[in-house]
Amino acid sequence: MEIISKLTGCGSYLPQNVVTNSDLAKKIDTSDEWIFSRTGIKQRHYAAVGENTSDLALIAAERALSHAGVTGQDVDLIVVGTTTPDRTFPATAVKVQKNIGCVRGAAFDVQAVCSGFIFALSIVDSMLKTGQFKTALVIGADTLSRLLNWEDRTTAVLFGDGAGAVVVQAVEVDTRSRNEDGILSTHIHSDGNLENLLYCDGGPSTTQTSGFITMAGKEIFRHAVTNLASVVMEALAANNLKGSDIDWLVPHQANKRIIDSTVKKLKMPKDKVVLTVQDHANTSAASIPLALDQAVCEGRIQQGDLLLMEAMGGGLTWGAALARWG
Repeated sequence: MEIISKLTGCGSYLPQNVVTNSDLAKKIDTSDEWIFSRTGIKQRHYAAVGENTSDLALIAAERALSHAGVTGQDVDLIVVGTTTPDRTFPATAVKVQKNIGCVRGAAFDVQAVCSGFIFALSIVDSMLKTGQFKTALVIGADTLSRLLNWEDRTTAVLFGDGAGAVVVQAVEVDTRSRNEDGILSTHIHSDGNLENLLYCDGGPSTTQTSGFITMAGKEIFRHAVTNLASVVMEALAANNLKGSDIDWLVPHQANKRIIDSTVKKLKMPKDKVVLTVQDHANTSAASIPLALDQAVCEGRIQQGDLLLMEAMGGGLTWGAALARWG
C-alpha cells in the first residue's frame, strides 16, 4: 500500500463589492474597452472596510469543508497562500485554524504571490504522503486592492480580492494505482534574478509600510508565456502524458491574453480551459481555487477529470500541479 493525497472538496468566496471597468473609469484615466481589450477583465471584487484576508479565507475554507463532508476538527494541517496577511505575524492560517475549530496539527502561510496556491498545494501533497498529516486545507486568499497605486492605471485595473480553498486528504491505495488518482505531481520554481519585474515596494524591515504593486508589464507577459508553457510540459512529461490527455486546464487568472498565448503554445482546445478572469480579475493566490470551484459548481469538472493547474507570480515564481479531481 501507498499513501496518496486526494482533492476531496472545494469552496470559494468573493466580497460583495463589485467594481466594473466603468466604475474605475470614473476614478482614473481608463475605459471599459481599454481594460477588456488588454486583459479580458470586466469586473473585480473589493473587500469592504474591516473585511480582512482571513475573513475571506475562512468563508472559502468553511465551504470547502462542507463540500468535502468534513469538519474543522478533522483538519490537522492548514496552509494559506497569501501576499496580504492580516498581520505581519502570526500567520493568517492560525486565525483560520482557530475559527474553524481545528485544535491540532499545524497552520502556516506561504508567500509566493500569484503562485501561492500551487506552492501551498505542493507542500501539503508532500507532507500528506509522509503520513504526518491526514486532512489538510489549502487556501489561496488575497486582498490586493489594499496594495493598488491609483496613480498607475496599468496595474490598478488588474487586481481584485477573493479566496478559494480545497480539502486534501491522505488515502491509502494499492501501489499499482498510485499514478492514476489524486495529485499526480507538483512542480515549483523561482528565479530571484527577476525579482524587480514584479514587486511591492514596501515591507516591515524597510519602510514599515505595505507599499504598492509595481510591474514591468511587457516583461512579465513574456516570462509568463514562456515559463507557464515550460512548467506545463514538465508536468506532462513527468507523468508520460500529452496535452490531449488533460480534461481541464485551470490556469492562474491574471490576463486572458496570457492564458490564450499559453493555450496556443500548448495546442490545447479553448473549450478545455477554465476562464474566470473576466469575473474577478487577478486575485493572486486565490485565482486558481476560485476558478476550480466555479467549474465544479457549474458541473463542468466531474469526478475523475484530470486537471492541470498552473501559475506565475512575483519572485519570479511559477509552478504547476497535475491532479485527478475527487
